[in-house]
Amino acid sequence: MRAAIAAAEVGDEQKREDPSVTELQRRVAELVGQEEALFVPTATMANQIALKLHSRPGDVLIAEETSHVVIYEYGGPAAHAGLMVQGLHGHAGRLAPEQVRAAAPVRTKIADQAAAVLSLEDTHNSAGGRVWPLDELDAVVAAAREFGLAVHLDGARLLNAAVAQGVHPSAVAARFDTVTVCLSKGLGCPLGALLAGSEALMGRAWREKHLFGGAMRQAGIVAAAGVYALDHNVDRLAEDHAHARRLAEAWREAGLPVELERVDTNFVQIDVAPLGLGRDEALGRLRNAGVGLSSTIHPTVIRAVTHLDVGPADIARACDLVPEALGAHVRV
Repeated sequence: MRAAIAAAEVGDEQKREDPSVTELQRRVAELVGQEEALFVPTATMANQIALKLHSRPGDVLIAEETSHVVIYEYGGPAAHAGLMVQGLHGHAGRLAPEQVRAAAPVRTKIADQAAAVLSLEDTHNSAGGRVWPLDELDAVVAAAREFGLAVHLDGARLLNAAVAQGVHPSAVAARFDTVTVCLSKGLGCPLGALLAGSEALMGRAWREKHLFGGAMRQAGIVAAAGVYALDHNVDRLAEDHAHARRLAEAWREAGLPVELERVDTNFVQIDVAPLGLGRDEALGRLRNAGVGLSSTIHPTVIRAVTHLDVGPADIARACDLVPEALGAHVRV
């Protein structure tokens, strides 16, 4: 990837003259089954542009209450698009059609505050990398369409979801009006994301990208990393999923409170409360043992995230070191 960056063909991205950016945009649009894609610095920016495209100030955003656009984008929907946020309690990060219908009642008068956009996240970060089954996606998107809502996919880990289900990414993403894809997650790029949608929407998004401060110059040095990742780092996501499964099974066997049914992709969550530990104490013990896990939105839950910089030897060490550091007892 570093070699691809060094050899990148570049131009002025603000004038749409960077061939590496153009190629990345073309490939991602095709990958997710949309007409066009737009390269931006971050997935948060991509999400915020999308929400602005689909709404007017005072409209309502419907989203799962622990989704990224609600808890990790620092009030962006309100600050950038003037959106009210209606967070709904989900199961495994997913919403039911009935919840969407209840949250989007029919207006009784033209001045009524109205739901404008539904945002879904796949895979769902706070739920532990959980995947949306395609039939559930179809049902909840159909419910949104009944009320004229636009539908956005925060697909920061879309490719993990597609690999986990054995489908082409477009099988997940083509049903949405806009789709965010992040390059700096499992794909291993230093930064960057894309927003994809119709030609008309991406035409409007180009101006919003400038307004958000996301226009760049010789951005091909970053886009080249994305092109490399599409060629080399998509299919290998299955290795990350296998590593996460190995961790989960080993930790469960060693007595850690890991729920195997929640391990869909490359996240493994551990609730340290049954171990009599606080989150910060648990993370401190792990740091001292030479293992890096991270916190989550949940007060007693920590997580491991497998990725291309973690190999089989690292996984084997973590299988032993984590239970020891957290004081788990081998089951009999």
